[in-house]
Amino acid sequence: MNRHSKEKVAVIDMGSNSIRLVIHQVDEKRGYRQIHNVKDVARLSNFIDQDRKLTEEGFRALEQTIVRFNEIIEDHQVTNIRGIATAAVRHASNQQQILSFIKEKSGMDFEVLSGHQEAYYGYVAVINSTPLTDGITVDIGGGSTEVTLFKNRKLLHTYSFDFGALTLERLFFQGAEPNDKRLAELSSFVQNQFAKLPWLKNAQVPIAGIGGSARNMALIHQRQQGYPLSNLHQYPMEAESVNQTLKYLAALPYVKRLEVDGLSKDRADIIVPAVALLNELVQYTAAPQFVLSNKGLRDGLLFDTLLKPLEMDCFPSVSEESFYQLEREYDLPAGLTNSVLITSLMLYDELAEHAGNNPLPANNREILRMSAKVVYLGEYIDESSSSDHTFYLLLHRSIDGVSHRERAAMALIASFKSRKLFKKRAQEFNGFFTSQELNQYEQLGAILKLSYSLHLTRRSIISNVNIINKQGALHFQIEYDPDRDPHFEIQACDKHKKHLEKALGTACMFEFIKG
Repeated sequence: MNRHSKEKVAVIDMGSNSIRLVIHQVDEKRGYRQIHNVKDVARLSNFIDQDRKLTEEGFRALEQTIVRFNEIIEDHQVTNIRGIATAAVRHASNQQQILSFIKEKSGMDFEVLSGHQEAYYGYVAVINSTPLTDGITVDIGGGSTEVTLFKNRKLLHTYSFDFGALTLERLFFQGAEPNDKRLAELSSFVQNQFAKLPWLKNAQVPIAGIGGSARNMALIHQRQQGYPLSNLHQYPMEAESVNQTLKYLAALPYVKRLEVDGLSKDRADIIVPAVALLNELVQYTAAPQFVLSNKGLRDGLLFDTLLKPLEMDCFPSVSEESFYQLEREYDLPAGLTNSVLITSLMLYDELAEHAGNNPLPANNREILRMSAKVVYLGEYIDESSSSDHTFYLLLHRSIDGVSHRERAAMALIASFKSRKLFKKRAQEFNGFFTSQELNQYEQLGAILKLSYSLHLTRRSIISNVNIINKQGALHFQIEYDPDRDPHFEIQACDKHKKHLEKALGTACMFEFIKG
């Protein structure tokens, strides 16, 4: 790659159920973002005959999709292309004929992944895009299911089962509606398969679900909850919620499943066996929680491409990598952000020591630190209404390695302007946070806003802050660069004073002194 240019990297994932094209833009400083994501539901596994050969009809379906994708790739002038094929092609007896056919029609070379490789890339995606350190990944495809076990972000086991959502549908339903007998037979079959892997039984770690079926299940549950945040990545579900979602879907006839909010019509016939498989795995492993990973095989390939030159398997910190990507994507002022962050933590530490009857909880320091990193996020769209945009972006944009609860808290804290506006925004999280948590986030928002005010002219002229508790009032001694005039910072602090006092529940006094 030219050191001063951006490169487009395409991955084509040819699965048993669908074929998907994803294009990322990558720059010389490891900045990356997805710019295109399209799929065709080709269902290649339906075109595999008794001799395990892809039929002529299957070749026609494949050609149609590959030609469409090739046109997009050429139009966008993508030169770095990686084509990978999974279970349908892996199990096909005429595999080489399929690969030669693709090469003839598009000029692209495809790599057939082994079950181990497919599982490995799913693991790479999860440990580089979620906060999980221990877990089991499960990727339910059309014709195979890959599972891994990892501890301390290190891969311990992988396995690829030769059945997936389409396979289970054909084995136990064959187009018929779900009933107790069919579900019991599926359960017995799956548990017998799981028993091959001693490391699965009672593993008691979170399950990270990958793939379209897991995504649809999570989306159905999210829509039913009236969930305040959008974006599915890292969406958590309790074990009982997985079980209840299965019961809900299994009770609906196919024509009704087509109407379910959150369920893709092209998965209405296979969603029950897929969710039944997920439910069995959650129960079998005694998983404390199911977490949806929107990042899977294709993302694992991208991460592997980015990390190999650095001789790493995973980013040292998923959240810090995400903040780095946010900084590049939204052109955040890194130096200024760091100054606001340092001042915020300085204020927090001083208040934790001197706040008297209303001390700050020690466990909130980290959420304040993360909120300070995105305090300028909304200015990318419009400086005059940056608070609104910061709140909206954090509410609706996933941050890898940051849980949904943390992201919701950050949205409230980083967008803080006044108590009135805070309470209005907090109404969107009715039942999501306790009143005590909301009070704490109001305090953190007021602290971050004070730090923002102390850097109003963006010159980083504040060097230190000391707080003294005098007769129930907090006296802020703010040291500044003696060669700079803090006039506008003083104005901003005075304007914010009443909001800080309401949040902290005490009178506040500001004294600016030369450092």
